[in-house]
Amino acid sequence: MSEHPVASWTEAGEIRSARWRSESGSPPPRRVVVADDRLTADAAYRLACEGTAILWRGDFQNARQLLQALARRAERKPPRPAASPNEAFNLHRQAQSQRARTLAMLLLPLDGDYRVPLRRAPDVRQACAEAYGPAEEPSVVSLRELLGLIGAHEWRKKGVEIPALGERIHPHYGVFSPVRGEYIELVAKAPLPSLDLAFDVGTGSGVLAAVLTRRGVKRIVATDQDPRALACAQENLARLGLTEQVELLQTDLFPEGRAPLVVCNPPWLPARPSSPIEYAIYDPDSRMLRGFLNGLAAHLEPGGEGWLILSDLAEHLGLRTRAELLAAIDGAGLKVVGKMDVRPHHPKATDAADPLHAARTAEVTSLWRLGAR
Repeated sequence: MSEHPVASWTEAGEIRSARWRSESGSPPPRRVVVADDRLTADAAYRLACEGTAILWRGDFQNARQLLQALARRAERKPPRPAASPNEAFNLHRQAQSQRARTLAMLLLPLDGDYRVPLRRAPDVRQACAEAYGPAEEPSVVSLRELLGLIGAHEWRKKGVEIPALGERIHPHYGVFSPVRGEYIELVAKAPLPSLDLAFDVGTGSGVLAAVLTRRGVKRIVATDQDPRALACAQENLARLGLTEQVELLQTDLFPEGRAPLVVCNPPWLPARPSSPIEYAIYDPDSRMLRGFLNGLAAHLEPGGEGWLILSDLAEHLGLRTRAELLAAIDGAGLKVVGKMDVRPHHPKATDAADPLHAARTAEVTSLWRLGAR
């Protein structure tokens, strides 16, 4: 998260010091104008495209409507045709990045206790505290980010139903949400090589550790290097009554020792994240995937298995070939013991307007059962 001093304004128009908050890590805008309900959407869009941020002092609900109007204007420019799936993916990300920068130019003030000092503003104190930590001083945040925090807070309260558990997992802000349930079903059905011990590498919300425990694995060591993920996993495991069976460790990839089962669900797309929050989706240079493969043999007990959960979406987008994946497995001193496949059922796979429609339609998620050669 980016936090820097930035100019803010009181209701009387006086400048005061505040903090700039950005989960995307973007720097504070260099130019800021104060505006209210009199600002038109066309004028706001021109300012945003020029790189001038708008500090809103009008009605909160009108600000939401203005953001929607900016989004419609940002989508008017048709994307140029792509020559390949890889180029389509890159053009899609570029367009999304430009759209995000434009929409992030609408800013709101937050008081020292995370209250929004605007008419008809909702109570966002809990949502902000969950993402930012305890309130300390006045700050400024983009309305787009604030709405994301509100949505994440609602998901955290509601949770995601996990059929394999018969329970809900409650994802925290910035932690990968297990809405793609097909990969969880693979872990729930694959034949277990042992019930004694398992490592869950990159546990995230803790959902796979919970599934393995419910399947009878007596002890699990779950790792993650993100404090948010570990806090999320701890809360979910406590809610499910599984804290005695699962040990959580903050570390990069593997814990010490060996296990008869090592499970990993790395980010599926080998591309550079545009913000810290995207590390759950994008794996730059396949760092986590290669790290898991290259370290797996040294952490497997004789006859043990490593379960790699991976979508082939990257292959359909031209970001990685199947031959490259198999070469990485072979080069790490591993062999494929078995593989289970499932097709996802997410809504975007049937959205023909999605520029990645063809790749999503062909996507298959696999659980690779790997052993040491």
